[in-house]
Amino acid sequence: MAKFLLALVIFSALTLWAADNITPLNVKEGLWEMTVTHSMSGMPAMPDIPPDVLAKMPPEQRARMEAMMKGGPSTDVRKECITKEKIEKNSAFSNNRGDCTRTVVNSTGSKLEVKIHCEEKQASTDGTLVLETAGSDHVKGTMQSATNANGHTMNMNFTFSSKYLGPACGDVK
Repeated sequence: MAKFLLALVIFSALTLWAADNITPLNVKEGLWEMTVTHSMSGMPAMPDIPPDVLAKMPPEQRARMEAMMKGGPSTDVRKECITKEKIEKNSAFSNNRGDCTRTVVNSTGSKLEVKIHCEEKQASTDGTLVLETAGSDHVKGTMQSATNANGHTMNMNFTFSSKYLGPACGDVK
Protein backbone atom coordinates (compact mmCIF):
# COMPACT_ATOMS: atom_id res chain seq x y z
CA MET A 1 0.00 0.00 0.00
CA ALA A 2 2.84 2.41 0.82
CA LYS A 3 4.38 1.96 -2.65
CA PHE A 4 0.98 2.56 -4.25
CA LEU A 5 0.48 5.77 -2.25
CA LEU A 6 3.99 7.02 -3.00
CA ALA A 7 3.50 6.32 -6.73
CA LEU A 8 0.14 8.08 -6.60
CA VAL A 9 1.69 11.13 -4.91
CA ILE A 10 4.43 11.31 -7.53
CA PHE A 11 1.91 10.75 -10.32
CA SER A 12 -0.41 13.47 -9.01
CA ALA A 13 2.40 15.95 -8.53
CA LEU A 14 3.78 15.43 -12.00
CA THR A 15 0.59 15.19 -14.04
CA LEU A 16 0.46 18.88 -14.76
CA TRP A 17 -1.18 18.97 -18.16
CA ALA A 18 -1.94 16.91 -21.25
CA ALA A 19 -5.27 17.95 -22.75
CA ASP A 20 -5.53 18.74 -26.47
CA ASN A 21 -7.16 22.17 -26.18
CA ILE A 22 -4.69 23.86 -23.85
CA THR A 23 -3.01 27.12 -24.79
CA PRO A 24 0.66 26.58 -23.88
CA LEU A 25 1.95 28.70 -21.03
CA ASN A 26 4.25 31.49 -22.19
CA VAL A 27 7.56 30.30 -20.67
CA LYS A 28 11.23 30.29 -21.66
CA GLU A 29 12.99 27.26 -23.08
CA GLY A 30 15.91 25.87 -21.10
CA LEU A 31 16.73 24.56 -17.62
CA TRP A 32 14.11 24.95 -14.88
CA GLU A 33 14.11 24.06 -11.20
CA MET A 34 10.80 22.73 -9.88
CA THR A 35 9.86 22.67 -6.20
CA VAL A 36 6.78 20.66 -5.23
CA THR A 37 5.47 20.65 -1.66
CA HIS A 38 2.74 18.17 -0.82
CA SER A 39 0.76 17.19 2.22
CA MET A 40 -1.74 14.40 2.79
CA SER A 41 -4.53 13.59 5.16
CA GLY A 42 -6.54 10.40 5.52
CA MET A 43 -3.63 8.15 4.61
CA PRO A 44 -4.00 4.61 6.00
CA ALA A 45 -1.52 3.74 8.73
CA MET A 46 1.84 2.63 7.39
CA PRO A 47 3.88 -0.04 9.09
CA ASP A 48 6.84 1.24 11.03
CA ILE A 49 10.07 1.14 9.07
CA PRO A 50 12.89 -0.43 11.06
CA PRO A 51 15.50 2.11 12.22
CA ASP A 52 18.30 0.22 10.44
CA VAL A 53 16.43 0.54 7.11
CA LEU A 54 15.88 4.27 7.70
CA ALA A 55 19.57 4.69 8.57
CA LYS A 56 20.59 3.25 5.17
CA MET A 57 18.43 5.73 3.23
CA PRO A 58 19.91 8.94 1.82
CA PRO A 59 19.04 11.86 4.15
CA GLU A 60 16.50 13.43 1.72
CA GLN A 61 14.69 10.13 1.17
CA ARG A 62 14.68 9.38 4.91
CA ALA A 63 13.22 12.83 5.69
CA ARG A 64 10.47 12.36 3.06
CA MET A 65 9.62 8.91 4.43
CA GLU A 66 9.52 10.15 8.02
CA ALA A 67 7.32 13.12 7.02
CA MET A 68 5.02 10.83 5.05
CA MET A 69 4.72 8.45 8.02
CA LYS A 70 3.80 11.40 10.27
CA GLY A 71 1.44 12.83 7.66
CA GLY A 72 3.39 16.09 7.47
CA PRO A 73 4.29 18.10 4.40
CA SER A 74 7.12 16.99 2.16
CA THR A 75 9.08 18.93 -0.48
CA ASP A 76 10.77 17.61 -3.61
CA VAL A 77 13.08 19.62 -5.87
CA ARG A 78 14.08 18.53 -9.35
CA LYS A 79 15.39 20.02 -12.56
CA GLU A 80 13.83 19.69 -15.99
CA CYS A 81 14.84 20.78 -19.47
CA ILE A 82 11.92 22.62 -21.08
CA THR A 83 12.14 22.45 -24.88
CA LYS A 84 10.04 24.00 -27.63
CA GLU A 85 8.66 20.54 -28.39
CA LYS A 86 7.58 19.98 -24.76
CA ILE A 87 5.88 23.37 -24.70
CA GLU A 88 4.07 22.70 -28.00
CA LYS A 89 2.98 19.20 -26.86
CA ASN A 90 1.85 20.56 -23.46
CA SER A 91 4.23 18.21 -21.66
CA ALA A 92 6.49 20.84 -20.08
CA PHE A 93 6.80 20.50 -16.29
CA SER A 94 5.22 17.03 -16.36
CA ASN A 95 5.62 13.33 -16.90
CA ASN A 96 2.23 12.41 -18.32
CA ARG A 97 1.24 8.99 -17.03
CA GLY A 98 -1.82 6.99 -16.19
CA ASP A 99 -5.33 6.85 -17.54
CA CYS A 100 -6.69 10.31 -16.73
CA THR A 101 -9.41 12.53 -18.09
CA ARG A 102 -8.57 16.22 -18.12
CA THR A 103 -11.15 18.97 -18.53
CA VAL A 104 -9.79 22.43 -19.22
CA VAL A 105 -11.61 25.07 -17.18
CA ASN A 106 -9.41 28.03 -18.20
CA SER A 107 -6.41 28.19 -20.55
CA THR A 108 -4.36 31.23 -21.54
CA GLY A 109 -0.66 31.90 -22.03
CA SER A 110 -0.46 32.95 -18.38
CA LYS A 111 -2.97 30.71 -16.56
CA LEU A 112 -4.16 27.13 -16.75
CA GLU A 113 -6.95 25.51 -14.71
CA VAL A 114 -7.74 21.83 -15.25
CA LYS A 115 -10.07 19.32 -13.57
CA ILE A 116 -8.49 15.84 -13.47
CA HIS A 117 -10.07 12.41 -12.97
CA CYS A 118 -7.81 9.31 -12.89
CA GLU A 119 -8.70 5.63 -12.62
CA GLU A 120 -6.16 3.15 -11.30
CA LYS A 121 -6.59 -0.54 -10.44
CA GLN A 122 -8.48 -0.10 -7.17
CA ALA A 123 -8.51 3.68 -6.82
CA SER A 124 -9.87 6.83 -8.37
CA THR A 125 -8.57 10.37 -8.02
CA ASP A 126 -10.32 13.69 -8.63
CA GLY A 127 -8.48 16.96 -8.49
CA THR A 128 -8.14 20.55 -9.61
CA LEU A 129 -4.89 22.00 -10.90
CA VAL A 130 -4.18 25.72 -11.30
CA LEU A 131 -0.91 26.98 -12.84
CA GLU A 132 0.06 30.62 -13.36
CA THR A 133 3.06 32.37 -14.84
CA ALA A 134 4.68 35.39 -13.24
CA GLY A 135 6.59 36.39 -16.36
CA SER A 136 8.15 33.87 -18.71
CA ASP A 137 10.70 32.71 -16.10
CA HIS A 138 8.47 31.68 -13.18
CA VAL A 139 5.54 29.24 -12.93
CA LYS A 140 3.57 28.63 -9.73
CA GLY A 141 0.51 26.60 -8.98
CA THR A 142 -1.62 24.46 -6.73
CA MET A 143 -3.38 21.13 -6.93
CA GLN A 144 -5.93 19.65 -4.57
CA SER A 145 -7.00 16.05 -5.04
CA ALA A 146 -8.94 13.32 -3.31
CA THR A 147 -8.14 9.65 -3.87
CA ASN A 148 -10.55 6.87 -2.99
CA ALA A 149 -8.87 3.49 -2.57
CA ASN A 150 -10.11 0.38 -0.78
CA GLY A 151 -12.74 2.32 1.14
CA HIS A 152 -10.31 5.04 2.29
CA THR A 153 -10.28 8.66 1.12
CA MET A 154 -6.94 10.42 1.06
CA ASN A 155 -6.73 14.17 0.43
CA MET A 156 -3.59 15.65 -1.09
CA ASN A 157 -2.55 19.27 -1.48
CA PHE A 158 0.32 20.40 -3.66
CA THR A 159 2.03 23.71 -4.29
CA PHE A 160 4.35 24.15 -7.25
CA SER A 161 7.02 26.73 -7.88
CA SER A 162 9.29 26.59 -10.91
CA LYS A 163 12.02 29.02 -11.82
CA TYR A 164 14.05 29.42 -14.98
CA LEU A 165 17.77 28.76 -14.49
CA GLY A 166 19.11 29.43 -17.99
CA PRO A 167 19.10 28.38 -21.64
CA ALA A 168 21.59 25.47 -21.33
CA CYS A 169 20.23 22.20 -19.94
CA GLY A 170 23.51 20.27 -19.73
CA ASP A 171 22.78 16.61 -18.86
CA VAL A 172 19.22 17.30 -17.68
CA LYS A 173 16.51 15.92 -19.97
